[in-house]
Amino acid sequence: MSENNKEFEELLQLLEKLTSEANSKGLDVDSEDELDSLVSMSFDDLSQEFIKESKTTHLKVKKLNDDATLPSYNYPSDSGFDLYSTIEVEIPAFGRALIPTGLSFQFPEGYEIQIRTKSGLAINQGIMVLNSPGTVDQGYSGEIKVPIFNTNNSPFTINKNMKVAQGVLCPVVNGNFVKIEEVESFDQTDRGDNGFGSTGI
Repeated sequence: MSENNKEFEELLQLLEKLTSEANSKGLDVDSEDELDSLVSMSFDDLSQEFIKESKTTHLKVKKLNDDATLPSYNYPSDSGFDLYSTIEVEIPAFGRALIPTGLSFQFPEGYEIQIRTKSGLAINQGIMVLNSPGTVDQGYSGEIKVPIFNTNNSPFTINKNMKVAQGVLCPVVNGNFVKIEEVESFDQTDRGDNGFGSTGI
């Protein structure tokens, strides 16, 4: 059972306990006002908490050194969280460097962290993640390091504590749930083998 499902089950058990207490006190548990009196939040708020918790995935992060900056979302609606450099390094023109973040992550099976270029760095500074999007597999527990490519014809300095990339927690089907099968032919599809440029411009 995943951690968020476990916590959701605990919330359900709490609600059942409250309902039982209400029954023992002769309260009408069908009345939201009566149930609200047993808890510090309204019935509607409690329902919203159930829904939110059931959709919440827990991303654990560990600082590997004191120079690391913990990630955070700038806005609740953001898909990605910022990753920061723990060193200062000059990247030569059209060169590349592996930038440490001082962080490692742990997250549930069925997810990966994708490491992506920050759009502001790309358009304003010409700096991008070399293999964007990079993949951090669920089973990897080591430090996240970002391969940065300098697209400029002059050196670029990555400063300590500078934002260098963004991480996105994404659902994925991993090898435990994929069976690779060799076949002689595929089922027919409407597109077939029509590839690059086949849909026009």
